[in-house]
Amino acid sequence: MEFENKIALITGGAQGIGRTISVELAQKGAHVVLGDINLEGAQATADAINKSGGSASAVKIDVSNHAEVKQVFDYILKDKKPVDIVVNNAGITRDGLMIRMKESDWDSVLNINLKGSFLCSQQAAKQMMKQKSGAIVNIASIVGVMGNYGQANYSASKAGVIGLTKTLAREVASRGIRVNAVAPGFIDTEMTRVLDESVREKLIEQIPLARLGLPDDVARCVSFLVSDRSSYITGQVINVNGGMLM
Repeated sequence: MEFENKIALITGGAQGIGRTISVELAQKGAHVVLGDINLEGAQATADAINKSGGSASAVKIDVSNHAEVKQVFDYILKDKKPVDIVVNNAGITRDGLMIRMKESDWDSVLNINLKGSFLCSQQAAKQMMKQKSGAIVNIASIVGVMGNYGQANYSASKAGVIGLTKTLAREVASRGIRVNAVAPGFIDTEMTRVLDESVREKLIEQIPLARLGLPDDVARCVSFLVSDRSSYITGQVINVNGGMLM
């Protein structure tokens, strides 16, 4: 129960990696606040955590909306206490060749993936600075490091998340706050299950460990980074990709 009496906000917690991270932290004693645009899905995950003996609640949040983000953080502070852990996981894709990409698809991906991480980190840092402790983990991506065909917007947003992570880590380290990023490779989630089997097989051929990652692989890394076991780690990008990028 290493996270006992800790408050953790996970954005995009309704499904996929966010859901798995939420379960992982709740199992270790944290009260998990699942923030998602899909409140019904977030509440279902929170209910499952509570039924299994954990502690969780759900809130609706559009991470690209400053007023909504502030409202959620104010609610957590009033209802519980300052946040101890924030995992910026909310993200979307709008794939397409850059030359044909709609400006709206560029804007929507950057707004959710990068601006959302900025807004939530900003509010988190304000609370954490007062208590002089806290941990923030931003979920980046392998494609933010190496790029990917048809994902100019997504790759740019995740590369931006990496830059944001390193800058914020420098700015808040003196206040006892650590900021790191996890860059997953290709993970077996709803997002990758829609790929043709031939495409999945080609991906696996590029991975030395010869499999897609699991949400648990990412969740365990996040759990380590927000724990006291990583108390001397900040400003880092941990690649969880089976060796696809070294």
